[in-house]
Amino acid sequence: MEKYLNEAIIGNKNMLVTFSGKGEMLRLSYPNKDNRQYLKYFHTGVKINDSDLIYLHEDINNVYKQYYDTDTNVLNTEITNTYFNLKILQTDFATIKEDLLVKRYSFINENNIDLDVNFLIHSELLSDQNNFVSGMRLDTGIVQYAHDFTVATFSKENKLLSYQINGSKDSIKSGIIGGKDYIGMSKDSSVSFDIGKIKPGEKKELDICIYIDENKRPMQEIESEIERIRKIDFNKEYVNTKTYWRKYVKDHNGLDLKEPTNSYEEKIYNIYRRSILLFPLLTNQTTGGIIAAPEVDEDLTQCGRYAYCWPRDAVFITKALDILKMTKETEKFYNNFCRMTQSKNGMWEQRFYTDGKLAPCWGYQIDETASVVYGTYAHYEYTKSEEFLKDNLQMCEKAVDFLKRYVRDIFDGTGIYHVSYDLWEMYEGIHLYSLASIFGAFNAMLNIYKVLGKNVSDFENNRLKDEKVNKNIEEISKLQVEIKKYIEENLYDENRKSFVRNTNDKRMDISLLGAVYPFRVFSPKEKKVLNTVDNINLTIRTYTGGYQRFEYDHYRNGAPWPIANLWMTLYYLETGEKKKAKETFDFVLKTAGKHSLLGEQIDNNTLKPNWVIGLGWSHAMFIIVLEKLQ
Repeated sequence: MEKYLNEAIIGNKNMLVTFSGKGEMLRLSYPNKDNRQYLKYFHTGVKINDSDLIYLHEDINNVYKQYYDTDTNVLNTEITNTYFNLKILQTDFATIKEDLLVKRYSFINENNIDLDVNFLIHSELLSDQNNFVSGMRLDTGIVQYAHDFTVATFSKENKLLSYQINGSKDSIKSGIIGGKDYIGMSKDSSVSFDIGKIKPGEKKELDICIYIDENKRPMQEIESEIERIRKIDFNKEYVNTKTYWRKYVKDHNGLDLKEPTNSYEEKIYNIYRRSILLFPLLTNQTTGGIIAAPEVDEDLTQCGRYAYCWPRDAVFITKALDILKMTKETEKFYNNFCRMTQSKNGMWEQRFYTDGKLAPCWGYQIDETASVVYGTYAHYEYTKSEEFLKDNLQMCEKAVDFLKRYVRDIFDGTGIYHVSYDLWEMYEGIHLYSLASIFGAFNAMLNIYKVLGKNVSDFENNRLKDEKVNKNIEEISKLQVEIKKYIEENLYDENRKSFVRNTNDKRMDISLLGAVYPFRVFSPKEKKVLNTVDNINLTIRTYTGGYQRFEYDHYRNGAPWPIANLWMTLYYLETGEKKKAKETFDFVLKTAGKHSLLGEQIDNNTLKPNWVIGLGWSHAMFIIVLEKLQ
């Protein structure tokens, strides 16, 4: 069964963990948020009296309720088995000071008879020829290990009732496991803990901890480390984790949003706070790289995967980070990640791992490069740090040199750079959004020079003479004029009375609005822009009020995207049309996930996220809209 929907997300600075709405742990990534993910599955269940195994994440008699502790990344899933009237509260959190995942279970007997309960875990790790997984029993749990990692799952207090290294799949459904092998060549293994008899009204607890070692210790040292961890006061860690995240939300209330006074304000407030809690879970705290979203599709059945850092997506996210007073995180992205990933020719490739290594790509997108230059100056607008601009001047100049070559190739009709993918990564050609992003990057470069002034020739490691800077200013100013002229002459369809997205298919596309916001090629009330917006509303606005990306979008049946609605909201805020802005914004509010997480796409029938829940770009656009609403 595919695990497409991460309905809840928790983690700490190095660990990212996702869950289904029924509490099943779907993914566990460590030490980076993108690589590596360990779990094929991690199933838990109970055997009650003489029953077979009752899975916690799927049973016809289970009733579910899931919620976060307020303003935290601590997740609670209540599972009530109505047949036995056993209530189980599962609380999941990643500790702050150490990279540990704690799974706390409370078992409450709501029946009028005693319930004899065993708790079982059956897990399989991802395995391959070069990193084959095996299993070994511990006194309090199990170690699943390969050449490059060890994952230990163990109880803080309870010793094992039983275990099975080999053949668990054949016996686990009975709830009775066992075997002679304490060690074996099995990708999946299972353990059982005796909770004991629970009297009516009584509660018993079990703490399970997951610890990962990246092949840094021999097994005997890992066992010693497990014993150290078992002595940790997890009650204290639980409190510390909640305290940390609540302080984090308070410290990053960059828009100073007040407590809501009605249900409408509450929806906004909840998405706002969840955005604050999400962004650090997507970010590599060392390099500043930011993944687009927690992974949804490792087997590439629907897409090219999501747990990578696209510079473009990250630039939108860093804008939100600045709004939320996360300026140090933004600076780390530009100062560290962007510098280490820039190619020698000045460009940025499509996407990267957050540690800076090149990720799988299928082409290049010119707006990735343009976006970084634009974002560098956008960050300065929040901090007014000239030192930041000085530090990144050379990086931006190299990028602008590449952008100049790209534009010249278009105008000359020669060279190899003038065809790139669009921002949706589906079509190669010359795109309006791409040209608009270059216009915005050139404008950012001009502003950088303006801020730094004549002292630009004196910067450390950058001995450009004033005349070279002046020549660059003159050149990119001239190219800006030519870009705008090219767009007006080649990307405006007189028959449709509208701008079109590229020189080939001439479809309506929500990214056409990029020429207004954020890149300011055109003002929002120019006649050609107004015509374009009318065409967008006629072609890609669906019956629910949600907007598709573009005409004839067939990716996952052409569902609406919250990004598209938020882009329309930004446009209407630019024109001062507050009623229309509210209409497009309200679609996003009513289609947020149950934990106030925004998806990439919305099912028009259910009005629920149906793909990539917790998309950083969606949350970033939401924060950018909120700033303009203030």
